[in-house]
Amino acid sequence: MNEKTELRNKAKVVRKNLDTEKISVQLCCLARENEAYRGSKNVMMFYPKAEEFDFRALLSDDKNFYLPRVSGDELEVCPYRIGDNLKKSEFGVLEPESDKVDPKVLDLVIVPALMADKNGYRLGYGGGYYDRFLGANEVKTLCVLPKELVVDELPYDDYDIKIDYIITT
Repeated sequence: MNEKTELRNKAKVVRKNLDTEKISVQLCCLARENEAYRGSKNVMMFYPKAEEFDFRALLSDDKNFYLPRVSGDELEVCPYRIGDNLKKSEFGVLEPESDKVDPKVLDLVIVPALMADKNGYRLGYGGGYYDRFLGANEVKTLCVLPKELVVDELPYDDYDIKIDYIITT
């Protein structure tokens, strides 16, 4: 088992022992205080799976929101408003059914992570979707996690994209 896989497993255990509902409220407050978030009109976030931190409270903010949809090896950017139809992907993630738009519309992407480090690197689920997306699109990025999931340094590869803002409780 490689180091990233071990860290993913460790992060999932740590997260499982946290009060994700309570922490999600705190993380949304921290996101709202961030200068990049406040200055953005078009924000892509992710729809949470049951065990993930939930940023849906942000949907009430005066912004245009987008969710990713997996298409092959890529992420598509799809508009989303509360009440829009979602369908479960092959990965068990709820994705929008709306038509995709040009990623250039985005001002900010709230990136999911299992862990992050103080240097701006994140540990995702290992599919590389966000790294490919961010490598192909110039957009500010934000990752918000509880302090229990932020470490001094994570292993990273050449294809891993640094996050602009890592915010922690």
